[in-house]
Amino acid sequence: MRLLLVEDDSQLGKVLVRGLAEEGHAVDHVATLAAASESVVVNSYDLVVLDLGLPDGDGASLCRQLRDGGDPVPVLMLTARDSLSDKVAGLDVGADDYLTKPFDYPELAARVRALLRRPKTVTGPILEAGDIRLDPAAHRVWRGAIMIPLTAREFSLLDYLMRRLGEVCRREDLLEHVWDAHYDGLSNVVDVHIRNLRRKLEQPGQRDPIETVRGVGYRMTMDHRAN
Repeated sequence: MRLLLVEDDSQLGKVLVRGLAEEGHAVDHVATLAAASESVVVNSYDLVVLDLGLPDGDGASLCRQLRDGGDPVPVLMLTARDSLSDKVAGLDVGADDYLTKPFDYPELAARVRALLRRPKTVTGPILEAGDIRLDPAAHRVWRGAIMIPLTAREFSLLDYLMRRLGEVCRREDLLEHVWDAHYDGLSNVVDVHIRNLRRKLEQPGQRDPIETVRGVGYRMTMDHRAN
């Protein structure tokens, strides 16, 4: 998933970027309200981790901007303000969750996972496509009764495809959500990772669960039975 982290504390920002990246997320990190406002216009995010105390304004205004524009992206607010009225105010402007500083990273990671388990079209905590199951919280994937070991990037790629089951995902969309804004590597990186993912998911007598839509991208299918 592609996340936007809005945090002006550079030390904390580095810790959060590293931790979230290790869990397979692509993270864009900005330190000001102005940069964040520009990022949400230019890019599409799956979640925003938003500090309220920014050097050029209150992070709550960004949340208000998102909601006024009809953007349903989940927002996790971070703040040193711990009064009940501050929490209520944050939730009232459209935040989905609220975490008070200081906090332990595992708690933030758990809250991020919980918010990402609220996809637009899939309601359960376990994502399913035919005989493939993906558990975002446990970071595990099974095909039938067999657990499939995936790298963090492969897991994130499969997660994105399964959350959009039946939809065609363009290569550009996959790059945008599974990698990050600073990626400037090989143009065929998506195809390489899809090939590796297919190889790991392959089982005798079963169809490839990932369809290639020529000239466009890829689609995760529900029916994986052999013809």
